[in-house]
Amino acid sequence: MANLQTFERSEYQQVKADLHRKILDRLDLEKLGRAPSDTARDEVLLLIRNTVNSEAVPLSFAERERLSREILDEIFGLGPLEPLLKDPTVSDILVNRYDRVYVERAGKIEPTGLSFKDDAHLMQIIDRIVSRVGRRVDESSPMVDARLADGSRVNAIIPPLAIDGPCLSIRRFGHDPLTSRNMIENKTLTESMLELLSAMVKGRLNILVSGGTGAGKTTLLNVLSGFIPNSERIVTIEDAAELQMKQEHVVRLETRPPNIEGKGAVRQRQLVINSLRMRPDRIVVGEVRGEEAFDMLQAMNTGHEGSLTTVHANSPRDALARLESMFSMANLNLPERAMRHQIASAIHAVVQIARMADGTRKVITVSEVTGMEGDIIAMQEVFVFERVGIDKEGRVKGVFRGTGIHPKFADRLATAGCRLRRDLFESRMEV
Repeated sequence: MANLQTFERSEYQQVKADLHRKILDRLDLEKLGRAPSDTARDEVLLLIRNTVNSEAVPLSFAERERLSREILDEIFGLGPLEPLLKDPTVSDILVNRYDRVYVERAGKIEPTGLSFKDDAHLMQIIDRIVSRVGRRVDESSPMVDARLADGSRVNAIIPPLAIDGPCLSIRRFGHDPLTSRNMIENKTLTESMLELLSAMVKGRLNILVSGGTGAGKTTLLNVLSGFIPNSERIVTIEDAAELQMKQEHVVRLETRPPNIEGKGAVRQRQLVINSLRMRPDRIVVGEVRGEEAFDMLQAMNTGHEGSLTTVHANSPRDALARLESMFSMANLNLPERAMRHQIASAIHAVVQIARMADGTRKVITVSEVTGMEGDIIAMQEVFVFERVGIDKEGRVKGVFRGTGIHPKFADRLATAGCRLRRDLFESRMEV
């Protein structure tokens, strides 16, 4: 009997598709919809095995079992992506085209060897993902952001914008999000840095988390939000809901894309404005990208201290420059100095996180915004990570150290009951 190595991939996919159609013809989908999910899966798996075993296909028992599982994933899950979604070591799933699927593990991208049957099969899986969160993707709206049930972020882009066929990117968020202890064990930051950051959150400072794509901004934002007292009312605002708050008093808001007629879109700025009428103690914006930056800064300046957000930027100085650019998108025609004054009075600190060459993430600076010096926003570094080289295993070596500067906001934290050790800013740790 020929095995799967000699059985052409295209023939295998064809057999799988034919069996899939036969099984769907035999299923009572309405009855399955009313049954508990575990019971339905067991019933369908039994039917699939019986159907596969009755077919004259040149496959071994192990290969028939694998085929049965794949067809089950096609019916109840996301097809070839299911084993990747069950793998806790996978942080990103990248489908460049139907036959090129990659994953990221431990910061490194590698091919998987998995494949969809064709573009239509990949489109079917994309449609299944986006329809579950009330979104759509088609030629008139060929880009979409969505999320999976576990909170993982999904982006899909299809022809005519994607030249080689549909493209799918999934940023994984595990069932058990990283904790502050995990970040210390991973050497993303030090105990001293975490002590400062937790005091900053508890002391209601406005914090901007800055970093590049995949640097870990949302993960760090999740960790920081964990220090918000459980008694406070939190409103989160995101394009695609990713934040995993542990507090009880949380209201989660999400933007809405336009409908098929191009109407009905709800942007982040509208949600930020609306959130101010919801009596929040804290406002957490997943990421500022546009004119909502103005309303967010206004909120921070008018009684909503302790708010958190992220921005794409490669340094704290770039982060403030990006905020200024987004501020100007609100078309208020304010002079540069006035905009910078608003930013300097709203943001107390910028936390810069970066992805190193070895795939690890590190908080490379914690910078205080000290105010204005002439027309320039003044900043000072409180903690830094200094890279010194790479070891034999290719890991980045460096030193986390305090700069010795006692931040101006320390007095404000002290009045809020968060006193900082004087030697905290002298700490040093090699990694």
